[in-house]
Amino acid sequence: MAMDWLESGKMAVKTLTANKLRSSLTMLGMIIGNASVIAMIGIGQGAQRLASEQFESLGPNVLFVTPGSGQARQRTTNLPNTLIWDDAIAIATQVPSVREVASQRQSQQPIVYGGRNRSSLVVGTTPEFLSVRDFDIERGRFLTNGDLERSTKVAVLGPELAADFFGRKDPIGQRIRIRNISFEVIGVMQAKGSFLGSNQDDAIYIPLTTTANLLTGRTSPYGLDLTFISVSAKDEASVPAAEFQITNLLRLRHKIINEDDFTVQTQKDILRIVGTITGGLTAMLAAIAGISLLVGGIGIMNIMLVSVTERTQEIGLRKAIGAAEQDILVQFMIEAVLLSAAGGLIGTAVGVSGILLVSAFSPLQASVAPLSIVLAVSVSGTIGLIFGVIPARQAAKLDPIVALRSA
Repeated sequence: MAMDWLESGKMAVKTLTANKLRSSLTMLGMIIGNASVIAMIGIGQGAQRLASEQFESLGPNVLFVTPGSGQARQRTTNLPNTLIWDDAIAIATQVPSVREVASQRQSQQPIVYGGRNRSSLVVGTTPEFLSVRDFDIERGRFLTNGDLERSTKVAVLGPELAADFFGRKDPIGQRIRIRNISFEVIGVMQAKGSFLGSNQDDAIYIPLTTTANLLTGRTSPYGLDLTFISVSAKDEASVPAAEFQITNLLRLRHKIINEDDFTVQTQKDILRIVGTITGGLTAMLAAIAGISLLVGGIGIMNIMLVSVTERTQEIGLRKAIGAAEQDILVQFMIEAVLLSAAGGLIGTAVGVSGILLVSAFSPLQASVAPLSIVLAVSVSGTIGLIFGVIPARQAAKLDPIVALRSA
């Protein structure tokens, strides 16, 4: 009479608990694999969410014009100085679907106040920067058109930089040195956070003309060159028209016949690119982590093969008293599935804990994806079943007389 599944399960559990250390080490591969898959997918989705939130904070109507074509940007990081301030002025005055335009020229510069010295991002910009990029002033004032016209040596500090240099002291009216040139602090920005890995609260904002005249110089023969131009369309529906009109205007101004020497990107374009990159990285990390599951399955097969060799006498006795091949096969299969499933459940707990720790101690709002848990546990159980077949079949095929004789 064939042994029932419940009895086979009880025997499998008894056998596994009798060899706790070996069972634990066998499950380790599955634990690591499941934890890695769940954690990598969760962290990858957190990275996608963070990037999306950062771009959405710009507002749906923002476009960026950057120097160099898309292909040129892929070939080199040393982009040509193809955008100038006159281009930004032309966009502001000649493109009907545009509301405001902010020009930016930025570079890393040494900053000194008292005995403190550090390097920070110095952004030369125009008064429109506040509204186009959705920034706010916490105290003091921002740059004005008069500051641009006179190339005044005034600076607006990011909140982190202000706190680092001045602590609780009011920075308004104080003087700092940028590249050994004295600037008066006229304002402090409200906290904005990081954007694509750049801490916007650790930056200094000065007039664009002052940047060109005193810090970076003019490196384009056509005018005051820019790092990029930020543009806000009149409304979200005007974004496609603004993109089309800006592209045509700059092609005319730059006398372009073949490849563009600039790139116009909308918020949606950048979100799509970032989503593709982070999605690809998440898939790659999950695939690498998934290799651990395969290694864990091989470990289960290896241990089960050893177990067959060690339990030859037991198998022979069971078959001698009437156990069928199916009974032996089922027991060894149950043992393999129990090992992989237990490893999967423990690995799931470890992976979820890792995600919660990442969320608690980093800006990444990593989340537990139910699909990743179901996928990881299902895959680990399936791997245990598949890799348990070979040793189970080997055990089931043992000749009882040969098994008892060799025991």
